[in-house]
Amino acid sequence: MSVDLTGFLGVVVVAYLVPGPDFLVVVRSAADSPARGRAAALGAQTGLCVHMLAAAAGLSLIAARSPVVYGTVKLLGAAYLVYLGVQAVLAARRAAREHGTGAGAPEDGPARGRSGFTEGFLTNVLNPKAALFFLSVLPQFVHGTGSPVRPILLLGVLDVLIGVVLWFALVTVAARLRTFLARPRVRHRWDLTTGWLFIVIGLTLATTTP
Repeated sequence: MSVDLTGFLGVVVVAYLVPGPDFLVVVRSAADSPARGRAAALGAQTGLCVHMLAAAAGLSLIAARSPVVYGTVKLLGAAYLVYLGVQAVLAARRAAREHGTGAGAPEDGPARGRSGFTEGFLTNVLNPKAALFFLSVLPQFVHGTGSPVRPILLLGVLDVLIGVVLWFALVTVAARLRTFLARPRVRHRWDLTTGWLFIVIGLTLATTTP
């Protein structure tokens, strides 16, 4: 079997650069601290590995064809995004009440890193569209006869590695905004904006069909 790497690379890069739940989690985490941003990026890509392996095992096909399974995963993912958004909005309002304008950027630390990884992982692994990507998009770049499992795994691994490179580059850019975001008023508006974006994305995911 042959693989269309050129077409695949173009689609994957565009998919990563179009803002979505993973993009927002990584940028927000990186604005908190570079370490947390990198942890969120690795968490998101670990979640992608779960989808890749599930697709290879045929589990994602079952989920995609079962309205109950797909709907359950979709609602869990939507609920988690709304949860992240509500937490951000409440934190911004609490900081505004306590300090008048907002809080500065959080400090680095192992706990923040673990939190970033968990947010990135859950955001990705609870997104059914990530599973459908491996089922509906990747096979389009595999041609010929025979089992498509190995070529799809190859493309999946490339997808994950490309994502790590792009996410880490995004973390570097977003981390440079820390000084700007450390200003109380700016931080307050940033937390409110990203919080409401999480809520909107979560509600949109819950009300859309695949």
